Amino acid sequence: MTAVTTKLVEGGRMIIPAEIRRLMKLQKGDTLLLELVGEELRVRSRLAAIREMQERMKPYRPKPGESLVSDELIAERRAAAENE
Repeated sequence: MTAVTTKLVEGGRMIIPAEIRRLMKLQKGDTLLLELVGEELRVRSRLAAIREMQERMKPYRPKPGESLVSDELIAERRAAAENE
């Protein structure tokens, strides 16, 4: 998609053109995340941001059969509490 222009209106509001809203699957009332990257404003839906973070975290997921570090910590704490 090529760049489109829009105007900043009263109260700092910006109109997101219908085609972009459609492509981003945005609906009235959706929560958007705004991020300043250099001098550019990045706009994402909350769902897109969650998906991006999930992708970033994939390398840190336990492999099948591995336990979670949090489960190991809880087990250690329970064992320590039993020995007190």
